[in-house]
Amino acid sequence: QVQLVESGGDLVQPGGSLRLSCVVSGSDFTINSMGWFRQAPGKERDLVARITYKGGVADYADSVQGRFTISRDVAKNTVYLQMNNLKAEDTAVYYCNVLVIVTTTYHLLDKWGQGTRVTVSS
Repeated sequence: QVQLVESGGDLVQPGGSLRLSCVVSGSDFTINSMGWFRQAPGKERDLVARITYKGGVADYADSVQGRFTISRDVAKNTVYLQMNNLKAEDTAVYYCNVLVIVTTTYHLLDKWGQGTRVTVSS
């Protein structure tokens, strides 16, 4: 069983910063990649950023490029999203997503966190 626990969402003023964290726990799995998605009210869930677990290669949505940074701590099975210069349009529920390989069956699983709310408002 693989579990994801997110934290860090909050209310912040425009121009402010937040750091989201997502801890992956469980047994009999290896992580392939990690990422963050977001869903604003009335909109679809969109990719924000993702990173390969071993190589640490990251890519970003155009809307956050240069403002957000995704990183991971392999020892802690944790992925972070540092968000700087936040804008009102960044307001959304942010979801952690990981692709894991179950080591006993070699199945690929797509796992999601419960979401953490980010509100950017003055």
